[in-house]
Amino acid sequence: MRAYLFLFFAISLFTQCKSNQEQSNQEQSNQEELAETVNPTTNVRNDQKVPDVENIPLIEDQKDYDVTPIVEGLTNPWGMDWLPNGDLLYTEKEGKLYRFDGTTSQPIKGVPEVYVRGQGGLLDISVHPSYPEKPFIYLSYASSEGTGEGGNTAIARAQLKEDQLVDLEVLYNAVPNTKKGQHFGSRFAWDEEGFLYFTIGERGEREVNPQDLTRDGGKIYRIYDDGRIPESNPFTDVEGAKTAAYTYGNRNPQGMTRHPESGKIISHEHGPRGGDEINYIRAGANYGWPVISYGINYSGSKFTEITAKEGMEQPFYYWVPSIAPSGFAIIDNPDYGSWDGNFLVGSLKFQYLEMLYVDEKGVNKREKLVDGIGRLRNVKMGPDGHIYIGVEGKGIMKITRKS
Repeated sequence: MRAYLFLFFAISLFTQCKSNQEQSNQEQSNQEELAETVNPTTNVRNDQKVPDVENIPLIEDQKDYDVTPIVEGLTNPWGMDWLPNGDLLYTEKEGKLYRFDGTTSQPIKGVPEVYVRGQGGLLDISVHPSYPEKPFIYLSYASSEGTGEGGNTAIARAQLKEDQLVDLEVLYNAVPNTKKGQHFGSRFAWDEEGFLYFTIGERGEREVNPQDLTRDGGKIYRIYDDGRIPESNPFTDVEGAKTAAYTYGNRNPQGMTRHPESGKIISHEHGPRGGDEINYIRAGANYGWPVISYGINYSGSKFTEITAKEGMEQPFYYWVPSIAPSGFAIIDNPDYGSWDGNFLVGSLKFQYLEMLYVDEKGVNKREKLVDGIGRLRNVKMGPDGHIYIGVEGKGIMKITRKS
């Protein structure tokens, strides 16, 4: 009898072990298949993969480049873009817009009235990618128009004629206004189909705006170039939703760009104390703020116990501690050698330009550029293929590799 019992338990144990091994092999196979089919640098599929941020080296500034001043003596050069003739348009957060012709900066008249408070003011600028066939200049700014006291983020377009904005049209105006001075978002990006994306932060109302589709704030939006809302937007069938919204659960995205190879839209956003994120933008995705986060309150206390939840996206990369990211570009010029293809993110907090080396697994190395230069507000690739940065209290500069 004992022999039969022993034989029974031995067979059961062998069967269970074989089943567990097969399940483990299947899980490993699934993970390998996902790794083979999903390249996070060129595809927005997320599948709740937790980014590996441990043990990624941060290389000190190698100073193997040259920095050339372009426009000096600026206070807060928030946004910049170029006209086809090479003239540079740039904003000053206090509410002024300029055109730099290579020698002098000419003030632009006709700028809309700007609500200057805290982080709010005249923010990003974008030239229509089909300019001059579509002769429009786009502005994001804090506006006091609309319901309630204070201000909120507005998007407008106008034509530029003889250094004056004419035929100004407000395409989107977030509501309601608030006197809070933080988290206006405001970065622009264009996709390959000609849709315009813009960001609006949660305006300091983390418990109210980001997770509520019926409210503005804490979202990335997508519209046609004339302000119409695409029927293909993900929330057009949701009752009461802000149908211009393309994603939600965002905190304060101040960097956004289109990947030069894949065409995908990528953004980064401020976390609180820790938890700044880079995200590939996917229609209808919930990026989790403030339900999940890798950050904590500025006071050191926690506002959430979780960093992942079903139905909420994991970031492509996150920073702890925070670098306070602003401005986002991807190098697309072989003249930069080993830098080509790297991500560039300005750091307001640590006052350098961070370069992230990216491969099929994610970020594998970080490097400081122009360390100590000042609060780095913006970074863009210019029409000449070179890196341009906007630094608070200094101006706009160009970075080229040393030969």
